[in-house]
Amino acid sequence: MAVNSKKIAVYVLVVFVSYVIITDPEKAADYVQIGFEGISDAAQALGDFASWVANGGES
Repeated sequence: MAVNSKKIAVYVLVVFVSYVIITDPEKAADYVQIGFEGISDAAQALGDFASWVANGGES
């Protein structure tokens, strides 16, 4: 019976995240903050692009 590689990857990721949270919670919090800042920056860029398109591509 073959094991699905996606399941293995998810399992490894969960184990790694759990390890980081348990061993260094402050560093884990920094990683979460960096991730949310990246998501926020991407959403801001998409909003700026949508506004630019809605205004007919004018600067």
